[in-house]
Amino acid sequence: MAEENQKKPAAFPSRDEILAFIRNSPVPVGKREIAREFRLRGDDRIALKELLRDLESEGAIERDRARRLAPPAALPAVGVLEVVEIDTDGEVLARPVAWTSDEPPPKIYMQPERRGHPALLPGDRVLAQLSRQKDRVYAGRTIRKLEKHGTARVLGIYEMTPDGARLRPTDKRQRAEFLVTPAHSGDAENGELVVAEVLPSSRFGLKQAKVVERLGDMANPRSISLIAIHSQDLPTVFSEAALEEAGRAEPPTLEGRTDLRDIPLVTIDGADARDFDDAVWAEPDPEVPGGWHALVAIADVAFYVRPGRPLDRAAFQRGNSAYFPDRVVPMLPEALSNDLCSLRPGEDRACLAVHLWIDARGELTRHRFVRGLMRSAARLTYEQVQAARDGAPDDAAGPLLGPVIEPLYGAFRTLNAARERRGTLELDLPERQVRLDERGGVVAITPRKRLDSHRLIEEFMICANVAAAEALEARGAPCLYRIHDQPSMDKLESLREFLHGMGHKLAQGALKPSDFTGILDRVRGRPEAAVISEVILRSQAQASYDPENIGHFGLALRRYAHFTSPIRRYADLVVHRALIRAYGLGPGGLDDAEAARMTEIAEHISSTERRAALAERDAVDRFTAAFLAERVGATFSGRITGVTRFGLFVELDETGADGLVPVSSLPDDQYEHQERSHALVGRRSGRSYRLGAPVKVKLVEADPVLGSTLFVLLEDDGTDLPWLRGSPGKPKSRGKRRDR
Repeated sequence: MAEENQKKPAAFPSRDEILAFIRNSPVPVGKREIAREFRLRGDDRIALKELLRDLESEGAIERDRARRLAPPAALPAVGVLEVVEIDTDGEVLARPVAWTSDEPPPKIYMQPERRGHPALLPGDRVLAQLSRQKDRVYAGRTIRKLEKHGTARVLGIYEMTPDGARLRPTDKRQRAEFLVTPAHSGDAENGELVVAEVLPSSRFGLKQAKVVERLGDMANPRSISLIAIHSQDLPTVFSEAALEEAGRAEPPTLEGRTDLRDIPLVTIDGADARDFDDAVWAEPDPEVPGGWHALVAIADVAFYVRPGRPLDRAAFQRGNSAYFPDRVVPMLPEALSNDLCSLRPGEDRACLAVHLWIDARGELTRHRFVRGLMRSAARLTYEQVQAARDGAPDDAAGPLLGPVIEPLYGAFRTLNAARERRGTLELDLPERQVRLDERGGVVAITPRKRLDSHRLIEEFMICANVAAAEALEARGAPCLYRIHDQPSMDKLESLREFLHGMGHKLAQGALKPSDFTGILDRVRGRPEAAVISEVILRSQAQASYDPENIGHFGLALRRYAHFTSPIRRYADLVVHRALIRAYGLGPGGLDDAEAARMTEIAEHISSTERRAALAERDAVDRFTAAFLAERVGATFSGRITGVTRFGLFVELDETGADGLVPVSSLPDDQYEHQERSHALVGRRSGRSYRLGAPVKVKLVEADPVLGSTLFVLLEDDGTDLPWLRGSPGKPKSRGKRRDR
């Protein structure tokens, strides 16, 4: 009977069946594979050829260069790719080099490189094998890495071994070591952090490297942030011309300025702040019941940093300052950032100030920009101001409580009420604070407190930023807007599915920031609150700079521009120059050449902002690994904060530190990454690991050199899971898996 069934001619497939077969194939297919799949012979093959021709003429399918069939805009089985980013989950994303369509390219997730091979980094090009996972989503596997132009550099630890000197890379994705011959050691000493150039070498054995810069002993805790700084290639040395120009700067005079020295402006910053670029003051508006007159004074950096000069070129190259637990990589030399442009108490300082008039509803009704000379009445910290407000003033804040601090809080309450009516996106995501001892060692990692005094300064700065954008629009002047687009439809649909699975509903159609905040308010204090906040954050677009205004979705503002931090952000310096030019406020305004480059400037500083953020986060991760290094083998409670094809990210409750649980350490199974539901699900067992789930983990690795923290999951009672019992602490590989 079985033989009769095999010989029985198959029915000719329908149009939809053939389309489904082509679409579901991970690679383009030929007519022969289709005929074999549907057991077509003789005249049926002729009919198949006609049907495929019709489908191609309709645009339902396309042929690649090898005349094989695939859905429209499908990628070939092999292609040249460029790595474009590593996303927040650690996934390596690439795009086809030859993509020319106006449509965005499909997503390509690169599979992890083979053990011993360098990890892929943004900018790398590879020849890769491609397989389609679903519509417009591909998996890529490297066939070979293509050489880039220029000499590759690597940051690592120089180590002496019985087999000679080796360079151990500090990038946790790059596990392969390099051989360093005595002639190429650069006099480096054992244990030093060095920068090396990768040398041409044969295909066999270790690649070679040449030490070109020695950065210091890795045993020094302060070397940790150096790894993050050099990994992101942050500029750390100012040119002699820039330093000389900064050194020639002189204190300001009153010439051409409004005298603001009698107004008791104060700076309010963190206790560890080193530069003070904004000062605030407020009083009730005598002409508007319930209204306020506020003044925000910002360091006049544009007076000292003129377009096209060495200081300007250095500031533009950096784009912004970068802040680390033990140091700052400043945008400007210290002669300016910590001296003449820092609004230190009791010293005359040049400023660009804005008068703000706010009505009883917290709406900005008018504003006026002046170039002034100010003298800060006090340098206060957030904690001092909050303690004074709460009834425990110290000697510095006490005399200012009535005349300065109380009016500031009064204006803040009014501005905050307007913010609540406007309906902004309010994400509660605690920031980790790394506390160091005098040697630079980590003594604690704690959540950074968020006080009303923080929110007070935030509201004053937002109001001043809105005024800057409005003032430039009023004169038709160039402006660098801070823009934040609405979430994409794809991300919103994924978010809706996730929230639905958690028992929450996100409205259809056009959404406002308050729609997200409403969900967060409903889950506040519940176990799922943190994970829902995290997923909502991931659904949002990334803020950036642009000369074209689309508004700021998160703040629910029609126009917004950064104005309040020109010491540490180039965007604010450009906005200052634009205001100076538009309102005739003296020298140092925007010139024609800079005005013509606004798009280029916006793209560059958006990129440097992301670069600095990556370096700052990397440094915190490495300091965290250093803090946990002495606790390997300890158990912790935490929650799953990331789900990827290669494992789970877990954040510890105690410190907020996070690390990876490799998929190879999970119970032996084939795991499917369900992207929309943020879960890893075992194909045989059905075992599921979902975003937000509470877990207990054992720490098995904490390496500050690599910034690597690895965990394995434990039973609820803290014991090893059955498949780990009797095994060493590190998770072991179970061989090749399709999903790795």
